[in-house]
Amino acid sequence: MALPNKPVGELKADVNPEVEEREVDILIVGGGMAACGAAFEIKKWAGDKKILLVDKAAMERSGAVAQGLSAINTYIGENTPDDYVRMVRNDLMGIVREDLIFDLGTHVDDSVHLFEEWGLPVWKKSEEGKNLDGKRGLKMGTLKSGAKPVRTGKWQIMINGESYKRIVAEAAKLALGEDNILERVFIVELLLDANVENQIAGAVGFSVRENKVYIIKAKTMMVACGGAVNIYMPRSVGEGKGRAWYPVWNAGSTYYLCMKVGAELSMMENRFTPARFKDGYGPVGAWFLLFKAKALNGLGEAYVASDAAKAELERYAPYGTAAITPTCLRNHLMLFEMKEGRGPIIMDTVTALAELGKTMDKKELKHLESEAWEDFLDMTCGQANLWCATNTEPEKKNSEIMPTEPYLLGSHSGCCGMWVSGPDYDWVPDDYKWGDAGKVYNRMTTVKGLFTAGDGVGCSGHKFSSGSHAEGRMAAKQMARYVRDHADFTPTLAQSTEELVNLVYKPVKLYYENYQYTTAEDINPAYIKPSGMALRLMKATNEYGGGWATYYQTSDKMLEIVMDMLAVMREDIEKLAAGDLHELMRAWEISHRIWTVEAHLRHIQFRKETRYPGFYYNADHPGQDDANWFCFTNSKYDPKAGTWECFKRDYHKIIPD
Repeated sequence: MALPNKPVGELKADVNPEVEEREVDILIVGGGMAACGAAFEIKKWAGDKKILLVDKAAMERSGAVAQGLSAINTYIGENTPDDYVRMVRNDLMGIVREDLIFDLGTHVDDSVHLFEEWGLPVWKKSEEGKNLDGKRGLKMGTLKSGAKPVRTGKWQIMINGESYKRIVAEAAKLALGEDNILERVFIVELLLDANVENQIAGAVGFSVRENKVYIIKAKTMMVACGGAVNIYMPRSVGEGKGRAWYPVWNAGSTYYLCMKVGAELSMMENRFTPARFKDGYGPVGAWFLLFKAKALNGLGEAYVASDAAKAELERYAPYGTAAITPTCLRNHLMLFEMKEGRGPIIMDTVTALAELGKTMDKKELKHLESEAWEDFLDMTCGQANLWCATNTEPEKKNSEIMPTEPYLLGSHSGCCGMWVSGPDYDWVPDDYKWGDAGKVYNRMTTVKGLFTAGDGVGCSGHKFSSGSHAEGRMAAKQMARYVRDHADFTPTLAQSTEELVNLVYKPVKLYYENYQYTTAEDINPAYIKPSGMALRLMKATNEYGGGWATYYQTSDKMLEIVMDMLAVMREDIEKLAAGDLHELMRAWEISHRIWTVEAHLRHIQFRKETRYPGFYYNADHPGQDDANWFCFTNSKYDPKAGTWECFKRDYHKIIPD
């Protein structure tokens, strides 16, 4: 159960927190779409096993879908899983785990059908080909019964999704049972078994609403805490500095928790730098796909169709010359125009709505204009506020679009994450699947018993919300198998209760030992506060790690500099201090972010090419080098030695062109 919000202020931290110890069979860490999928599915397969879900937030508004969505971006429908693989492969410049993508493509529609069954309004096409949104679409029946969705592209379908996450979370809670859910509890470290090598055994965290530390033993677990945000400086400043496209509470915990116990990472150099409406971060997908708007340069030219753009894309064949231009290359064309002095980039909303209005009566046109606003109100309310504040009516005034700061994720248009086992099919290469005791466990990391889904699974982007939910369900079945197959395993922790409490509450103890030394508690020679460390991290990555300050460009020398800075930051986070529970949460979040962005930059440093122009550029290795780098770049942190290793893994083409 979620503890209520506090009426005033933050709860002061206590140096002697209460301790609660639990032992379960299956632990689910996270509360987003993947975790909700696992929670919905797990009891069907696990029987009477003890299950616990732990979420840093409240599940109804947890994760990337928290504010709502106006579209489900992955619905196979009349398409095929083979075509889905080809789409993802093309968009991610050729290097993907095709086994994982195909496997997901065969399952994802079932989750979408469940969403509709649970009450999510899905837009439908009428017999006359008209768009029927909300309740109007109900008369056409369900997708499962054969109704045709309103598609904004080959894979996307429109929904009325302000309450999308609430609907999905309600089903998860009903299936798992509220007694098996801990909300407002932040898991900060995973724990390996004391007796079995490379075996997950538990996790430790704390409540962000009361002074309590949780120590949880588990035979198996799934970690799905989303991607990483606020690792690069946002463009907004002052009162808007916390504005981001991806949810700001995503601190890279998925990557941190798994890497710190030795799970192998893959493609961490890949980041997503989305193009969005400037300053408000409003989504552009519906405008391009549903409203058929075009992007113009500052001269009013549709630059994407220019000879200069075509020549630029030919440099990145076969992806640049494909029927659908990859997301990173669309960004690259925007940056190319701006560097040539032909910016800013404009979304021509005026012409798009005028053209659509030619085939509509006044009532239909008014409804269309309301849909333009609802696209923001469903998922990025701040953009609607910005339109109001700047007297912008999209049918009368165009808006700028701009690449944002970079994010790390594995479920949207990015593919960083963990190197996980694929399904146990004969067509899956042997080095793509593994397990324990001769059995293959789909979506298990290289740590025994540790699974992931959604943003945590690397090399297989374009899952989005529906795919993350489906992948959570897939992982749940495998965790149930793992527990049954390892019924004799009893997790044993190497650390004592006192050691774990001291680890979690170290920033609190440091604060109370030293805060009275200075009159201003935020300025103290004995400690630093997480807010200052966050600004320090974002300044370093923005200037040296390929942020927007350098047009997303870095170099071998700049990477050398930022790696030195990160090494010092990792030393300094040992001196983080927290006086209240919110600060304690922020202290652990910035620690997770620093480790995560170091993994990201280590991978960019290791890969001697620019695989994703438009997302980042390495000035010393500006082109793509397929002869040497058409492979996965993986890394592993050794928790015993405290050392990193980066290496290559082979790519296997499974689905033909």
